[in-house]
Amino acid sequence: MRFLLLFLTLTLNASEQPPNIVLLLADDLGYGELGCQGNAEIPTPHIDSIAKNGVRFTQGYVTAAFCSASRAGMMTGRYQTRFGYEFNPIGDHNEDPMAGLPRSERTLARHLHDVGYTTGLVGKWHLGGHAKFHPIRHGFDEFFGFTHEGHYFLPPLYKGMTTWLRRKALPGNARGRFTSADGKLIYSTHMGHDEPAYDANNPIVRGGQPVEEKAHLTDAFTREARDFIGRHHDKPFFLYLAYNAVHSPLQGTDAYMKKFAHIEDIQRRIFAAMLAHLDDSVGAVLAELRKRGLEKNTLVIFLSDNGGPTRELTSSNAPLRDGKGSVYEGGLRVPFMMQWPGTLPAGEVYRQPVISLDLFATAAAIAQAPLKRKIDGVNLVPYLTGKQTGAPHTSLYWRIANKAAYRKGDWKLLRNPRRDQSDAWELYNLAEDLAETKNLAATHTEKLEELRAEWDQLNTQMIEPIWTRPRR
Repeated sequence: MRFLLLFLTLTLNASEQPPNIVLLLADDLGYGELGCQGNAEIPTPHIDSIAKNGVRFTQGYVTAAFCSASRAGMMTGRYQTRFGYEFNPIGDHNEDPMAGLPRSERTLARHLHDVGYTTGLVGKWHLGGHAKFHPIRHGFDEFFGFTHEGHYFLPPLYKGMTTWLRRKALPGNARGRFTSADGKLIYSTHMGHDEPAYDANNPIVRGGQPVEEKAHLTDAFTREARDFIGRHHDKPFFLYLAYNAVHSPLQGTDAYMKKFAHIEDIQRRIFAAMLAHLDDSVGAVLAELRKRGLEKNTLVIFLSDNGGPTRELTSSNAPLRDGKGSVYEGGLRVPFMMQWPGTLPAGEVYRQPVISLDLFATAAAIAQAPLKRKIDGVNLVPYLTGKQTGAPHTSLYWRIANKAAYRKGDWKLLRNPRRDQSDAWELYNLAEDLAETKNLAATHTEKLEELRAEWDQLNTQMIEPIWTRPRR
């Protein structure tokens, strides 16, 4: 009898298990590249299925136009400028003892861990390469991946793939494009600089120990994610699967390159191969959830960390203006969707502005994990199920050094100075001009000043950067 009571208790607890949360993050994927976003050139049926079985956000934003600061906002639910995290450590700056997510910030992983979730990060961290910023010190029970901004998918000699690398000069000190005799290696000078030394002092690690990984990283991360789901299927878990695809370096495997042989531009063909590879990998993770009977008890979220760098990758942000690094829409508005069968409506298109900050609040609410401090995000579930009407946010704010933006209703205020260009404020009405082609600053001065005053007021709540990359 005692055994029976224990069995019934365990069964009841399993049936009442809090929902799992799987956060899928693509790297540098532009707004216009998925099938569900209108791109017919590169099929992405598995990522599209998340939108088909759930909700797609047409106005989904991130908090910064590049990797690290965007991840800091998403992981904490707070504008990263509140705690001085404003820039993007790259190369050896990843190991600067000041360049990382402050230990005083409570991550979503820590928050869920503290209410009984098993937490795992697979893939790219990019929130500090110094030991004190390690993911396991930020609430993750498990970590498999790397800590810097990028990584080669396979190391030299790049077997079984086509690799495109940026170079300052071609053989013979030429400019343009060089292709090796076997067609598997392409150099291009179109960006004016070399491919970064992504792998320098940036090993693949399990926990805190380096491992020799022989598989293509997209496949390795998928393997590790599926294994995590399998090992923890009997308890609530949070899996943060941060792919480094489709971030550079551009490397497409032979099988996927063959699939897109009809694309004449080799740079675009490699990108297509990488995106299709990513899509199949997302499909394998979704299949693992179904196999384990977890689909209906798992919130799956998919988004990109920022807009696509078009010249570097060909990643399109159409119909938006500009891309990665910019506070125009192409840098900040990203593919963004989520599914939770039986709870969220299927095939819904949600048109109000939302932001990656909302993921913390949403996850905390469904995990029944009361917030420990005020955050900037909003629980989206009541808005998506119709229990709450109106817009989740009255305004959205951005600051990246001397770049800034502010969204209120259909109006967007911004300044996006390039080198040696004006830092004057610009004003756009996104309902009438999604591509931000008509600057209304000179004709709507009252609206401009209203939004400037509101941005200034919000900006007083932020602090100065705790770290800036030294100039060389």
